[in-house]
Amino acid sequence: MKAVPIKDKFNHKIEKIAVSDIRQFDTEVSSIPGIIKLTLGEPDFNTPEHVKQAGIKAIEDNQSHYTPNPGIMPLREATAAYFNEKYHLNYKPTQVITTIGATEAISVALQTILNPDDVVIMPTPVFPIYKPITEINQGNCIMVDTSADGFILTADKLRQVLAENQAKTVKALVLVYPSNPTGVTYSRKDLEELAEVVKEAGIWVLCDEVYAELTYNGQHTSLAEIIPDQVLLVSGLSKSHAMTGWRIGYLFGPEDFVEQAVKAHQYMVTAPTDNVQFAALEAMTNGKEDSQVMKAEYLKRREFLQAELAEAGFEVASPDGAFYLFAKIPAQFEPDSWAFVRRLAKEAKVALIPGISFGPGGEGYVRLSYAASMENLTEVAKRIKAFVAAN
Repeated sequence: MKAVPIKDKFNHKIEKIAVSDIRQFDTEVSSIPGIIKLTLGEPDFNTPEHVKQAGIKAIEDNQSHYTPNPGIMPLREATAAYFNEKYHLNYKPTQVITTIGATEAISVALQTILNPDDVVIMPTPVFPIYKPITEINQGNCIMVDTSADGFILTADKLRQVLAENQAKTVKALVLVYPSNPTGVTYSRKDLEELAEVVKEAGIWVLCDEVYAELTYNGQHTSLAEIIPDQVLLVSGLSKSHAMTGWRIGYLFGPEDFVEQAVKAHQYMVTAPTDNVQFAALEAMTNGKEDSQVMKAEYLKRREFLQAELAEAGFEVASPDGAFYLFAKIPAQFEPDSWAFVRRLAKEAKVALIPGISFGPGGEGYVRLSYAASMENLTEVAKRIKAFVAAN
């Protein structure tokens, strides 16, 4: 019998999106002999020993079963206490969902709030995850270039964008800070001004604050402290505790939101991994200062690399957090970030990410991750300076 072709074979939304070009480029350059990659946001530290031991003990204790959908209650209690203490928040344990990394938290949040053709405002440059997740969930995006305002979204700009799109159903604003890719963050004053516009507009704010503990210029302020009823707060342990591979994230929100979000979470992943939650519990209970050692080292690397790049002729956005530098390509080169990073990889054996990968406002820039050893950063600086000098 002849097989009948499957009609309309794939989800049209999936067909229209692409695999991250950041990952594609990282794979592309990995085969170059002697290449040093500053491409991915992957801490070069190991998970703290006490956290690892808690994970091992959980396995030995046969913590290998289904847990409640939003995670074990001791972890939700410890997580609420941890974030409340650090960032002056007021979350109950029932307002926390434990997720499979921050990525799942973003997916759950957007799936929970979006109806077909709802609009999400995204300040750019921004890590290229929020737009495809929005589109998969039948939403539309308005990308707002912030490069003229020091890579922050001002209250005036947000008010202008809302006024220009009154005919559309604007449902949410995405705010990522400290920022990937720029390292720029928002002051309390910035956030208070944005909060006034958000309240007037009656929209959600999806706040990805996964780099909060890597804030270098003063204390991180969460928008959830200012307008908790309108904030969906995303965080996790990947950056603060060097636990990228453990895949633990958190989603906080108002109680009525959590009641709905737990459904999306349940049907997406059932529940978080059992033994990993006990490692996370140890991190939340006894690892409140674990990030400080890493933060101090990142700060040294930032100062070194920023100075070296300035000497080579790069202008760098104000890197107040995370572990990235967003550097403007020197004037003697064409501002084609793909052409620049491909030449740099081939001729200098240094791999960076092109700024255009992060959307409007990113062209003409490159992103460097300084989550790498000082030995590698020293060699990278040497190679970049020689490459620029030769051109």
